[in-house]
Amino acid sequence: MIVLRDVSVAVATSAEPGTKLLLAGIDLELAEHRIALIGANGSGKSTLLRLLNGLTLPTAGTVQVDGHDTRTDGPAVRRLVGFTFTDPLSQLVLPTALDDVELSLRSRVRNRAERQAEARAWLARYGLGGVAEHSIYDLSGGERQLAALVSVLAVQPSVLVCDEPTTLLDLRNRNLVAGVLSALPHQVIVATHDLELAARSQRVMLIDQGRVAADGEPAEVIAHYRRAMA
Repeated sequence: MIVLRDVSVAVATSAEPGTKLLLAGIDLELAEHRIALIGANGSGKSTLLRLLNGLTLPTAGTVQVDGHDTRTDGPAVRRLVGFTFTDPLSQLVLPTALDDVELSLRSRVRNRAERQAEARAWLARYGLGGVAEHSIYDLSGGERQLAALVSVLAVQPSVLVCDEPTTLLDLRNRNLVAGVLSALPHQVIVATHDLELAARSQRVMLIDQGRVAADGEPAEVIAHYRRAMA
């Protein structure tokens, strides 16, 4: 269970009044297996996602994951909540997918040979065994996104948070990544402009100007969003 209580996020600006409110009045309990956040660019979706594993801390209010406060117990929260970025190249920091997954395993698997074997097994499980040692720059967009996903899954989080996981992908790779996300046993929370992906969720939230404008059944919230954008 992820719980946000009266959360706001503000950042300093050079313009008056000196701060900009990114999120305000966020009060949520996130328990569903599949949750999607939708809304326009700049609405606050990504900021809300970043709160869930402590990448962003609330200016006011609290965020807790299974009782762990993101402000005071960040390492425990990040073990529970994995995060993938829109652009996998922001996440893949080593030359190959194999190197990146090995890095994720380093704290849990001390023996290098065992660590490499487990990394290969993780990549093979998601169809990346044949490209494990290829440069990440030689991978397709879908392969990069999956490699970034596997590097997070290898840490064995309980929750996976994905910021626009299909935005940079063509249709084939979009379907590949969406299928993998749908099959995961984890709780998955995504921010997305892909309304078809959002419709697969159990719960959808519409974020507008830093607030939750609608929250509920996917079809109802997506219809509300379409009307607002018409």
